[in-house]
Amino acid sequence: MSTDNRTALLNLIATHSFRLGDFTLASGQKSDYYIDCRTTTLHAEGGRLSGLLLYDLIREHFPQAEAVGGLTMGADPLVSNTASASAWHFHQHHHNRPPHDNELVHGFLVRKAEKMHGTGRRLEGFHKIGAHVVIVDDVCTTGGSTITAIESTQESGMNVIGVLCLVDREQGGRANIEAAVPHAPFHALFTANDVRAAHIALKQP
Repeated sequence: MSTDNRTALLNLIATHSFRLGDFTLASGQKSDYYIDCRTTTLHAEGGRLSGLLLYDLIREHFPQAEAVGGLTMGADPLVSNTASASAWHFHQHHHNRPPHDNELVHGFLVRKAEKMHGTGRRLEGFHKIGAHVVIVDDVCTTGGSTITAIESTQESGMNVIGVLCLVDREQGGRANIEAAVPHAPFHALFTANDVRAAHIALKQP
């Protein structure tokens, strides 16, 4: 994994996505900081770096993964950029031929509720029974949204082999996720303390 890319992404999150203050989180917990990674993952360079770094983690820990997915909408830019990173990586090494499907990491998204029209599917995008897939999320607090994505993916017949998170708030989410899928290792790119330290070092307001 590129240390330069990791530092650059950390600094973008610290600049665009992190605020100190008094906040009430979606979980109802009080916090002295707020983090909204979408302002980074939807930033052009933040999205590019997120995809590259998550794809690096997949290559390192889950090389058998066929797809990456997560709960809309926090996971949407992560899924798209990671899938694109897999294609960029392929073309850097194979200049003279188009890729086969099994040489890429494709993307899928998990709806928060079943679609009421058309196919009624909960998942959009890649779907193959028995496929090895990785679940991603942007911020992990209690792990609830990640576990929702895991359960829907498993119900669809795919095999969750790993879980990746951009920022772990270290507030119980890792333990909850690991309990939900004990066979699927959890990896976070950063902790909230990493982001806080970078935010203060950059003298952000």
